[in-house]
Amino acid sequence: MNKAELLSQGDIKAKEIALALMEEAIRSADPYEAVKKVLKVEDGRLIVNGKEFPIQGKIYVLAFGKAACPMAKAVEKTLGEKIAEGIAITKYGYSLPLKRIKVVEAGHPVPDENSVKGARLGVELAKKVRENDILIVLISGGGSALFTLPEDGISFEDKMKTNELLLKSGARIYEINTVRKQISKVKGGKLARLVKGTLISLIVSDVVGDPLEAIASGPTVKDPTTFEDAYRILKLYSLWHKLPESVKRHVELGLEGKVEETLKEDLPNVHNFLIASNSLACEAAARKAKELGLNAHILTTTLEGEAREVAVAFGSVIEEIYRRNRPFERPCVLIAGGETTVTIEGKAGLGGPNQEFALSIARKISGLRGVAVLAMDTDGTDGPTDAAGGLVDSYTMEVLRNEGIDPEEYLRGHNAYGALKKAKALLVTGPTRTNVNSMVIGVIL
Repeated sequence: MNKAELLSQGDIKAKEIALALMEEAIRSADPYEAVKKVLKVEDGRLIVNGKEFPIQGKIYVLAFGKAACPMAKAVEKTLGEKIAEGIAITKYGYSLPLKRIKVVEAGHPVPDENSVKGARLGVELAKKVRENDILIVLISGGGSALFTLPEDGISFEDKMKTNELLLKSGARIYEINTVRKQISKVKGGKLARLVKGTLISLIVSDVVGDPLEAIASGPTVKDPTTFEDAYRILKLYSLWHKLPESVKRHVELGLEGKVEETLKEDLPNVHNFLIASNSLACEAAARKAKELGLNAHILTTTLEGEAREVAVAFGSVIEEIYRRNRPFERPCVLIAGGETTVTIEGKAGLGGPNQEFALSIARKISGLRGVAVLAMDTDGTDGPTDAAGGLVDSYTMEVLRNEGIDPEEYLRGHNAYGALKKAKALLVTGPTRTNVNSMVIGVIL
């Protein structure tokens, strides 16, 4: 982490606290520990969060997402040679050495050919599972892009084009996944349909509110969304006429009832367990703040909206506390979790929602000495950049002005990365190997 650079100027004490809380939140969401906590083997039985499953045949492991490798490593530690075969698909740079599980690195947030290759291998593995066997599926954030297999008639290039359009549209992650599910062979419970034996999913949530059907587009759970929903979303964000013809045709066939919908019923052989989430990470940060003698307030774990606008609202609460000691008294910490979005129109610079949030809120907290705000994606990657987000304080605007940077211009051009880099406010953590959504920490001393 670039901690030395971040703490080289400005409201150093407030920034130190924000970083300490961030580190505690990341530790709490450690996917390796989360798996180890819920998975045990005793007397020929697999015990998952207290529920027992007899081991009568082979055990297979399929992992996909940014936390795939640490989750798979925890399963290897627990099950060892009981694992017959396994595959883990994760983001480039996020792999770990595994003994019995093959690792495939693939593209995120935009899928690539390895995403398809990994998904094909995963489907082959799922089809090997016989009635007495067990398939352990390890799902984490990023799984939707990393585990990509287009429906028949849709090329990989057309799937990629659709994904790119969705990511730039300003649509919420739940809406993006609704469309992804309808044009995928594995999402929306379709993977579960392939498994004849017992399927056990351990899930790390990166979706606001933790709806299982939305996490990695819900490959092992029943899905309430339909082709009608996908069509409505595509029309709402003015994407329908921009779609590749093969995707439009598939959705049209679905609307006509000529293509099977996603899974609509609970399958008796499928068991899903949520083992880590944004809420738990926010609670860990709050506990750490209290250990440091600060009052901590979790404002929400369902933060959504346009990043720069949500930042202004969050900053307004900070300013009210700073100037009037309401609704909370100083010193205190404000914590929020969720997933903000950025709507891109035309050419865009470099950045991500958390960087844009940080640059936007820097305007609001300018001059409020002893105030710092950290905004980050807990996976360590905010948008298509090497930064997790930003850490700004009451001096950030002054630094930008001295550098001749107009933050309004950089916000308009969606180039928050460039501005924060100049201000030494870019937060670079490297891969955290977890993903439980985004987090905002405001420190008011």
